[in-house]
This record gives sequence, C-alpha cells and structure tokens, in this order.
Amino acid sequence: MIKRPRGFYERTGKRIFDIAAAGTALVTLSPLLAILAVMVRVKHGKPVLFTQLRPGKNEQLFPMYKFRTMTEERDANGELLDDYVRLTPFGENLRATSLDELPELINILKGDMSVVGPRPLLPDYLPYYTAAEHRRHEVRPGLTGRAQISGRNGLSWGERFAEDIAYINNITFANDIKIILATLRKVIAKDGVNISCLDNEKDRLDEHRKHPIRSTGGDN
Repeated sequence: MIKRPRGFYERTGKRIFDIAAAGTALVTLSPLLAILAVMVRVKHGKPVLFTQLRPGKNEQLFPMYKFRTMTEERDANGELLDDYVRLTPFGENLRATSLDELPELINILKGDMSVVGPRPLLPDYLPYYTAAEHRRHEVRPGLTGRAQISGRNGLSWGERFAEDIAYINNITFANDIKIILATLRKVIAKDGVNISCLDNEKDRLDEHRKHPIRSTGGDN
C-alpha cells in the first residue's frame, strides 16, 4: 500500500469515534435489533445472522455480519434454490432500508470496520482492481461511505472507486460527520442510498471487467 501522511484523527481519533459511535448505537438500537432478530428467526429460520468473508484493511479477510434476508430453501437434490426465490418480502425490505447491515456495528467494535469508509466488497473482486483502486484497502472499510451518498447504483464502478479514493485522500472528522448525516437523511427519506446495493448480483465488477488486472498475492 502507498505510504501517505496521516493526521491525528485518522491515526487515533477515528478509532475512538468508531468505538463510541458503534457502542452508543448498539445500546440505543438494542430494542430494534432484538425485534429484527426475532422476526428474522421467524421468517427465515436460524441462524439469524449471515456471515460472509470480506477484505478489509490491507486486504485481510474478516467475517462480516448481516441479518439474513433469505431462507435456506433447497431443491430435491439438496441444492440451494436461486437467490430470487429465497429472498423474502421481509428480507427485501431489510435490504431496501439497509437494516440488514446493522449487525456490522459489531464489526466496528471489533476493529474490522469503521463507521465511515469504502464499503467492503467481495473477495472475488480483488484481482480486478487497478493499482489505484487497491488504495481503498489502506483503511478500514465502512458501514457507509462517500460513494454510498453520491448516487446509489447510478454510479459506474470506476466512479464509485473514485469516490472511495477521494475520501481516503481527505479523512477528517468533519467529513465523516457530513457523510453520516447525509446517509441518515437519505435512508430516512429512502432517497438514493442503499448500503446493500454494492452486493447486487446483477452488477458485478467481474462481469464489467472480463479479465483480472493483476494477481493480489498473499492470502487473497
């Protein structure tokens, strides 16, 4: 990763803010989280949480937590049915409101993620990044980020990554607060933000870029 100067907030303050914000959110939202957990259990069965490996800081994989949005329905051969069959109306609403992402607050407390940062994408995408785009892994991935308030799925992959890099080049407390407030406004208004949108199977990076750009090496 490219070495660059980091201010006090990025070095120390951001982690303190993450712990305080995630801890406060978990306590404040605990009744909602409990209700959602019960509803997920009733609608989708157990486990309540869906865990998937995602690349974080320095491209190290970590288990990211979400509420499950699909059932475990299988065909006669024991194979899982297609996602669109298993996705329930309740699960679709969880995704549309980004409520399925709330368990990522646990990831923030653990130090896997930050409140604000580039969204953690699929490990399959790593070989398709340009050298500049790999910079999005210089920092912890975020629950929300600059790309998520800049155009939802209207942005191309290149534009989304450009927003990520622009954020990394100017990480400040003021910018983080602006992104958080913009995210809350858009989620409440259901206006142009959906944190889950970057997991859209219909808009995969590896389908836009047919050949890997370079090998990532290491554990990835």
